[in-house]
Amino acid sequence: MAKKRKTVEDLTESGKGFFADFKKFIMRGNVLDLAIAVVIGNAFNAITNGLVKNIITPLMTYFTSGVSINEWEVVLRDAVLDDAGAVVTEKVSIQYGLWLQSIVDFLIIAFAIFVVLRILHNAENKLNAKKIAAEEAAAAQKKAEEEAAAAKAAKEAEEKAAAEEAQRREYYETVKEQSRLLREISEKLTK
Repeated sequence: MAKKRKTVEDLTESGKGFFADFKKFIMRGNVLDLAIAVVIGNAFNAITNGLVKNIITPLMTYFTSGVSINEWEVVLRDAVLDDAGAVVTEKVSIQYGLWLQSIVDFLIIAFAIFVVLRILHNAENKLNAKKIAAEEAAAAQKKAEEEAAAAKAAKEAEEKAAAEEAQRREYYETVKEQSRLLREISEKLTK
């Protein structure tokens, strides 16, 4: 069997399918939303990093007698220098200041995101106040209708139970009356 060679037209057609699918993928809303989120996230990260590095860290350095949080450490072993001043053995230290700075960065970023989302949520609520009020009214009306239907069903069940009880009483009264009549007949026959 001879292998079928692909023609230029076949390759072009398969290429159109691939590139058409790729174009559909790129133009989907999710991908575009993700790209926008990454760009805005990077810009927001630059703003928060600037806030931390340029405002908060200098203030904390001022209040800690000129020592930056990043420089806070516990030295386990000092560096050993030779006569020429070259480092023979590196300094070993626990740099807890860098860890604390990461925590401060995280808290500030989380707080900033919280504030932005809260502002956006409040703005959305104000813009959609009529829609939200209508949805709440519809939900309240639906709840009232369900409660009314439940009350009606309960009343019907109560009426049905009362009717059954009345039938039962009437049946027992009938049985008592028949028993009384049978006793009378029996007494008259025995006399």
